[in-house]
Amino acid sequence: MTLVKDSPPDAPGIRPEAPAAKKRRGRRENLAGYLFMSPWIAGFLLLTAGPMAASLYFAFTDYNLFNSPKWIGFDNFTKMFHDPRWQKSVEVTAKYVVIGTPLKLLLALGVALLLAQSRRGQAFYRAAFYAPSLIGASVSVGFVWRALFSDDAIVDRTQSFLGFHTGGWVGDPNWVLYSLVALTVWQFGAPMVIFLAGLKQVPRELYEAAEVDGAGPFRRFWSITLPMISPVLFFNVLLETIHSFQIFGSAYVVSNTQCGPADATLVYTCYLYQKGFKDSQMGFASAMAWMLLLAVALVTAVLFWSQKRWVHYEEDAR
Repeated sequence: MTLVKDSPPDAPGIRPEAPAAKKRRGRRENLAGYLFMSPWIAGFLLLTAGPMAASLYFAFTDYNLFNSPKWIGFDNFTKMFHDPRWQKSVEVTAKYVVIGTPLKLLLALGVALLLAQSRRGQAFYRAAFYAPSLIGASVSVGFVWRALFSDDAIVDRTQSFLGFHTGGWVGDPNWVLYSLVALTVWQFGAPMVIFLAGLKQVPRELYEAAEVDGAGPFRRFWSITLPMISPVLFFNVLLETIHSFQIFGSAYVVSNTQCGPADATLVYTCYLYQKGFKDSQMGFASAMAWMLLLAVALVTAVLFWSQKRWVHYEEDAR
């Protein structure tokens, strides 16, 4: 004998929704969602996707903003690789990225380790260290930075008092780039906050067990802290590296719009701006922009490939 369990009857007064009505209701909900998304979609198409497609076309043309673009194929890229100033901009940008990014991350991690300890006034110190990240990219800070590193300014006088007679950094081709490095290192607040959030997630039990085993501070940092915050470290390395490739405002302002002296601060985006808006070679500038995009994409791909060797996730330990 087979027992068949009847389905429960519908609640009195409530009828099941017809398939056609359910489909109409789904369409209305989708339409409402697209209407709410329409400002973002319009902004993406008009301000991001559209200009990107146009610049890709201009990269293969001779375009000076005043006449119609003329198709020239890969001539802009060939001319670019044989341009000494383009090569100089690549060299300056690479030097800035290699020096500035590690120093900024080291300082951010060091301060985050100090702020991770419980102490009085911790909220004030966090806000104080984070503040430069909010104002560091402004034009006014660029002017102040230029004044600080000019001849006979505070930095110059301090060096002279300590016995280092190098003069103002802004006017010296050998030192002006390091003033930009100092400016980006000064803005360590954003990665510091991210490091601090990662340090707060490290279980205290791991440190207590390590102390019982006799591990010292350096050993605990190397064997516990770094592996546990390696995903956060990877995120900061990736983000700050991309930001370093895009430097423009500080280099343009500190060098008094000349990207110098002697092209010492001729970062890639500064030369791109000169070619596009000062020399009216928009086709050449578009080709430079796409080369920068490819370079950043390549560096990003290398970082993602390398993370398998030094980034540890919780899923990997299970």
